[in-house]
Amino acid sequence: MDFSDLHGVFPAVTTKFHADERIDAEGTARHIDLQIRNGIHGVVTCGSLGEASTLTLEEKVEVARIALEASAARVPVLANVSETSTREALRYVGQCQKIGVQGFMVMPSVIYAADPREAMANVRAIAEAAQLPVMVYNNPLAYVVDLKPEHMAELADCQWLMAIKESTGNVRRITDLRRVVGNRYKLFIGVDDLAYEALALGADGLLAGVGCAFPRETVALYELMKAGQFAEALALYQWMTPMLHLDVSTKLVQNLKLIDVLAGVGTEHMRRPRLPLAGAEREQVIAVVQQALRTRPQKYRSVM
Repeated sequence: MDFSDLHGVFPAVTTKFHADERIDAEGTARHIDLQIRNGIHGVVTCGSLGEASTLTLEEKVEVARIALEASAARVPVLANVSETSTREALRYVGQCQKIGVQGFMVMPSVIYAADPREAMANVRAIAEAAQLPVMVYNNPLAYVVDLKPEHMAELADCQWLMAIKESTGNVRRITDLRRVVGNRYKLFIGVDDLAYEALALGADGLLAGVGCAFPRETVALYELMKAGQFAEALALYQWMTPMLHLDVSTKLVQNLKLIDVLAGVGTEHMRRPRLPLAGAEREQVIAVVQQALRTRPQKYRSVM
């Protein structure tokens, strides 16, 4: 896998479950195939949206295997690494290597709020063990740890670190990264409702959430921005924005799985302690999505 040309839309795919919380292999594969048929450029398994915290290590390897089979080498599959210790992360990476994943997305630290020295050491150890392209997932809002531009400059000598998923929620970080590390890393925005802004500032791609239900529309936004068709892209982005806001929430899994149901591309089954939305919360999401479906641009509509 050549990360030198890494770009485009990489959905952080949801993990599909049966009603009894077992992994729905067929549903997960079908959903990944939907993404690929609508033009996405790669897949990331078992991220925050993929409910990684509720899955065992072996289950996460199984989801990666499902994704590899579903992709059939049409797009690269990156397995997210979010283990609570470096030791377990290395065990997970080793198992994913054996089944043929093309790369990894690595969280610097979860649960434990590592300082920059510890977080950088963790990332470096995982990348050097993987010896495959690695995207660093920087999300201090959810996971406390913030690898800043100066830290990424310090890590630049590690040849396997190829990209950054930037999820600080501060779009200024895209410019700061470019200023400090230049083009050393490919930059992906991981906050759905900053997609237009980040692409306008030169981001290379999107780690999409709502794109799981609207992949073609998300790809179209990326393509329009890269073609300099900013007005048309803005109109599409403004249509999507009320749904994109639903990704920026502690209940992003519940929100986006309900979007999947309303869009006709998935189920709402998830693992406890998460429960499907209820009451006013549920009605609000339904209203947002139904409005989007009523006004959906036909020109870029996803193929089901």
